[in-house]
Amino acid sequence: MGVEIRESPVSDEEFEEMKRFVRDYLAASVESEDEGGRMRWYPWHSAEYRFNHILNVTELASKIAAEEGANVDVTRVAALFHDIAKLEAEQDVHAEAGARVAREYLRSRTDYPESFIDQVCAAVADHSYEGDLDTMPLETQCLMEADLLDKVGANGTMLMLLRMGYEARTHMDANEMVGRVLERGEDAIARVRSDTAQSIAHQRIKRVRWFKEWLEGEVAGMDPEDGAAAEL
Repeated sequence: MGVEIRESPVSDEEFEEMKRFVRDYLAASVESEDEGGRMRWYPWHSAEYRFNHILNVTELASKIAAEEGANVDVTRVAALFHDIAKLEAEQDVHAEAGARVAREYLRSRTDYPESFIDQVCAAVADHSYEGDLDTMPLETQCLMEADLLDKVGANGTMLMLLRMGYEARTHMDANEMVGRVLERGEDAIARVRSDTAQSIAHQRIKRVRWFKEWLEGEVAGMDPEDGAAAEL
């Protein structure tokens, strides 16, 4: 049956062990593919990037949960497992696959109550939901907001610029690519609900907007883009 939920049922040692498991699982997912993993030619489909994304989301989700009064342990464990199946399952089923991995791990390697495991696995399974975040439990909402926020800001900008190299684009395309990050940021602001996530989103978008303005001011022949992305 497990033990009663303590104030913080997940110890630091247990959480570090979960991190190692997730990292090793992602690496094994890539190694099991004959061609080096699904869409391996883009770095964000590598085990290294995916694990870094998971750590980013875990940190963000924990911060949002703490500020918004959600269960931090449920949120951070769900965040750690949310993309564990990303490299071995198709996009439309990776969340459910990840929930199955999380449930197997938590049941076999921990003595957490079933109610705790159910909350974690529900958040993992639902994190790709594209509807209204207000309909989700608070812990799932915090995870979803963090997942959105990792795609905007400086990190999102760097990934877009890195993508230019893989697509053999020139630096003159940088303004367009940064504009896409701003569009993502606008979409994120429209979706996130908590005050904490809204504040983080606005801060990150401000930094991207500054970078975009510097590009337009310093690169000869680079004109400001038309449309919503340039005006954000």
